Amino acid sequence: MPTYKLFTDGGARGNPGPAGIGGVLYNSKDEVVADFSVYLGETTNNQAEYKALLKGLELALENKVEDLESFLDSELVVKQLNREYKVKNKDLALLFVKAWNLSLSFRKITFQHVYREQNKAADALANEAMDRAL
Repeated sequence: MPTYKLFTDGGARGNPGPAGIGGVLYNSKDEVVADFSVYLGETTNNQAEYKALLKGLELALENKVEDLESFLDSELVVKQLNREYKVKNKDLALLFVKAWNLSLSFRKITFQHVYREQNKAADALANEAMDRAL
């Protein structure tokens, strides 16, 4: 099975503040399969990062993806999902469990940290969602 790539980003203007999420799903030929840009309302940066990942995982499952490489610029979320950090915040713990459970739907999945410069498309979509709402 081909491996797909998912880039997601969530952000809030203020912490908490008005927040948006964005993401792009690419096939094995680096062609865009789908993307999203959604305004969340008031939330924290870390909650937005998790919600972006959740939306991206759901999108991948809708597209029958079995093997997925997920790229996020949130080191916290990546390290929590890779079990390097414990999830101490109760609100994040709920989102972590949802993401973890969704990740079990894939045959193979990885979570990798990338710098913001490598996540420009998802970042732009998250900012676009906030700009539209504000």
